[in-house]
Amino acid sequence: MKRLAIFMILLLAAAFVFAGGDEEQAPAGESAMASEGPQMGGVLVFARSGDSVGLDPGRETDGESFYGSRQIFDTLVEFKPGTTEVQPALAESWEVSDDGLEFTFNLRPGVEFHDGTPLNADAVKFSFDRQMDENHPYYDHGPWKYFSGMGMGSIIDEIVVVDDLTVKFVLTAPEAPFVANLAMDFAAIVSPTAVALYDEEFSSNPVGTGPFKLVSWTKDDSIVLEANKDYWGEGPYLDRLILRVIPDATARYLALKNGEVDVIDFPSAEDFELMEEDPNIELIQQPGLNVGYIAMNVDKEPFGDVRVRQAMNYAINRQEIIDGVYGSAGQVANNPIPPTIWSYNEDIEPYPYDPEKARELLAEAGYPNGFSTDLWAMPVARPYNPNARRIAEIVQAQLAEIGVEIEIVSYDWGTYLNKTDGTGSTTGTGEHSMAMLGWTGDNGDPDNFIYLLLSADSAEIPAMNISYWRNQEFTDLTLQAKRIYDQDARAELYREAQVIFHEEAPWVPIAHSVVTVPVRTNVHNFVIYPTGSRVFQRVWIDQ
Repeated sequence: MKRLAIFMILLLAAAFVFAGGDEEQAPAGESAMASEGPQMGGVLVFARSGDSVGLDPGRETDGESFYGSRQIFDTLVEFKPGTTEVQPALAESWEVSDDGLEFTFNLRPGVEFHDGTPLNADAVKFSFDRQMDENHPYYDHGPWKYFSGMGMGSIIDEIVVVDDLTVKFVLTAPEAPFVANLAMDFAAIVSPTAVALYDEEFSSNPVGTGPFKLVSWTKDDSIVLEANKDYWGEGPYLDRLILRVIPDATARYLALKNGEVDVIDFPSAEDFELMEEDPNIELIQQPGLNVGYIAMNVDKEPFGDVRVRQAMNYAINRQEIIDGVYGSAGQVANNPIPPTIWSYNEDIEPYPYDPEKARELLAEAGYPNGFSTDLWAMPVARPYNPNARRIAEIVQAQLAEIGVEIEIVSYDWGTYLNKTDGTGSTTGTGEHSMAMLGWTGDNGDPDNFIYLLLSADSAEIPAMNISYWRNQEFTDLTLQAKRIYDQDARAELYREAQVIFHEEAPWVPIAHSVVTVPVRTNVHNFVIYPTGSRVFQRVWIDQ
């Protein structure tokens, strides 16, 4: 047996910190830490744009839900703060067989769930079996969208309880990002006792081993968490953590300015200058491992025609969107992965803004006078899309110039996700024709973008591939890349896949954003994770 060599990147990017007073400038993507070290106690309020859909990390796929569940649950391995480098968590060590098919994890002794039951190998097996075994008593609590979208059911052959603190995963084939996948939210370890107790209400009554425990959840208002005083790891230093919903970006900024909240998400670029001038506010910034896009549903006419999809790419002026919505915190996207991740194909020429070329392609496709369709706009701000409604309005005006009439559609966040991923659909596809969505990489591997969001496998309902584009050549390349451990060879396969994506144009890639998190200067040790996680385990505040 030998320790697994995991191929991943540590995101190296410049970041800027604007601090008031005499505090020392912190490392990139991290809030300043006072010299006296961590202080215990206090209540921190984090204001965000929308509420969690649910708090069972196996069931959900959205960042708002993970903001809550990440505080409550742990995974076998985790990412080092601010990086995509894997380190031990509930598993204190692991080994991999020479053929790369068996991963054996040695669990940390003495860890308990919030309900007082012990963490053991049976609980680990339970947490995964409920997502992959159709005969499991809690399989019907799904759909397990993320587990399915990652293809984990076909990756894992079986999970073996070796002894009380040892669990072995047997794979069907080598899987290069496997250990990194286990640091993701869907792989959180849940209390089997609590799942049995709460049954289908477990998502509202989550029980994990994490640094915080749920106190209360008032839908669309706040989630209140308290410190797990028996936590096995570092921290938590806070007594309580409150996740508060404030939908409007400027209202979030004013709450921060007035000291009503301590940290906010997704500020408006229009407020940056005021925040920079405020001695009580610090801006933590880091280029995001993300992409925002418009997916075209190829199952809906006229988007089954590649010429129409290409026309949309020519007709949408993405620089105008960047200037009008993202400002200095965004850059035009070209590929389905951000330029901060390895295997990004720099040789692909972006679609230029060319309405005349778009009209020509529409005429060739049989739409000389354009057509009418819908464009779905997300109801919440995300790192990759701070204002979907405004972007939809810009796109609506741009497409009108080539005769395409757009109806803007939106729903509450949970409904939006279910309707676009086809959950409950009787037609085998999502309800949208065009829809805005995006992604922040969860493990630093291109697989988490390219296979998860665009493979034919991921077009199965509930779909992570909401364009429902099923290109077998593209899918075969991504599957081949997953099953080898040579990073250079994997990168070449992903670069080839990006060429196919560009030619087939199932998306209009819009932007990659710089992630900005404003905090009050009495908040210390807050770190931006490239994966988009908001982690408060090691955060502390001046009393």
